[in-house]
Amino acid sequence: MKIVEITNTDFAMRHFLAPLLREGRARGHEMVGVCPEGPLLAPLRAEGFRIVTLPLPRSASPVAQARAFAGLVRFLRTEKPDLVHAHMPISGFLGRMAAKAAGVPRVAYTCHGFLFNQPSPWPRRAASLAMELSAGQITDLFMTVSEEEAADAKRLHIARNPIAIGNGRDPALFHPDPEARARMRATLGVPDDRVVVVIVSRLVRHKGHPELLAAMAAVPDAELWVVGDRLASDHGEDLETYFVASGLGPRLRRLGYREDTAAVLAAADIFALPSHFEGLPMSVIEAMLTGLPVVATDIRGPREQVVQGETGFLVPPRSIEPLGDALTTLVRDPALRAAMGAAGMARARVRFDEPRIIARTLDLLTALNGTG
Repeated sequence: MKIVEITNTDFAMRHFLAPLLREGRARGHEMVGVCPEGPLLAPLRAEGFRIVTLPLPRSASPVAQARAFAGLVRFLRTEKPDLVHAHMPISGFLGRMAAKAAGVPRVAYTCHGFLFNQPSPWPRRAASLAMELSAGQITDLFMTVSEEEAADAKRLHIARNPIAIGNGRDPALFHPDPEARARMRATLGVPDDRVVVVIVSRLVRHKGHPELLAAMAAVPDAELWVVGDRLASDHGEDLETYFVASGLGPRLRRLGYREDTAAVLAAADIFALPSHFEGLPMSVIEAMLTGLPVVATDIRGPREQVVQGETGFLVPPRSIEPLGDALTTLVRDPALRAAMGAAGMARARVRFDEPRIIARTLDLLTALNGTG
């Protein structure tokens, strides 16, 4: 079976869809990726995957979307895949509509977060809902990464039978690693007894960096590691002014995009992700598997991952004082950090195991095409 996987960035193709490409190929399917060009595609191409690049927009520009739709239709008519599996709101909409126009026999979609659940002006949310309703009518298999958004899809009649497939990470890669911890801290010149709070995410406003920087000002006995960068296609205000004005001085380390995220997490003590909007964040799963307590916001996605008071803390979105209080509690209590980290790791190994979730996704895709 030929399966075309469509997403909106090289980052998503590399970090979210690569395991699906590998498992599909291992099962004997022809896996083809479609996304915009970017440097993160090189490792996948080195593995022998064919990644076709098209300028899929992440904006609401009608002109850009029309061009992307036309390009997708031409490509799919040439390729004649058995199944298209689309991801992310805009590329998911365009991919599904193009698949229908090109006569692709089966169409699948994984929702990584509905835009109408994102804090934004009501016209944008209404347009997102209309988009999901129309594309949902031609989707044969509708999956979501979170249980709440599967419930939304059913309640709003976006999909008849949405499946909360979940997200996962590989516990063979993300796990406590004393050697990596010692090596990373030695490289960065950080003593073993210094408490480190880490955030791993793109540098965009809705991930909550400004709130985290402000909260850390009230947590003087720890330092903050910021892992991640801003994609060229990311929208919204630049965060540089927040970093400059943070006043954290040497307690702030900006590590940028890293290929060794597993080692960075192993070297940290607390994970924070005070997002305003999420699907089911991979970085929280990575942190939990590494044995870190997690401080996240009480929103869709993270509240399915973090058990309040057991594996970490949930705080209101866009808040500073509750975030600082939760971080301070963990910074001052090593035993609590250890207990919450262990509980989170056990939970993640059961609920967010990547091989199991990828296998189930492939099972559903192949059953959809009658080849399971």
